[in-house]
Amino acid sequence: MELFKSSLKAHSLKATPQRLAVHEAMMALGHASADMVTEEIRKNGNTKVTVASVYNILSNLAMLGIYNYRLSANNKMYFDVNTFRHFHIYDCENHQYRDVVDPELMDMVEKYLSKRRFRGYSIDHIDIQLVGRPTKRKRA
Repeated sequence: MELFKSSLKAHSLKATPQRLAVHEAMMALGHASADMVTEEIRKNGNTKVTVASVYNILSNLAMLGIYNYRLSANNKMYFDVNTFRHFHIYDCENHQYRDVVDPELMDMVEKYLSKRRFRGYSIDHIDIQLVGRPTKRKRA
């Protein structure tokens, strides 16, 4: 929480009870939509928030680089507390994200793409998402 407060201060933002509650909920959830975060806050605390205010807080934190974000196949914005290099698996049946940390694979992809040129574009970063569905074993 202290690191989060320091990040807010570095961006001239106050550590309001709403921002702290959003961050606490995101730490518990990992990847979440504004609806999910709002429900988590209401379930766990006494901080009053609306879905709109949670969405605004999450969006601002993502624009500042404190969180990442992704748009899912069901047209919902999901936010991610992990900003380090990683891939995602998106469960298209349950609309959930899971981190895949594979530095060796990421290095291979970055090395390969560093030799490629894309006319008219410079690449800022690599964002890879694998889309899948639970296997029969996982569903049971």
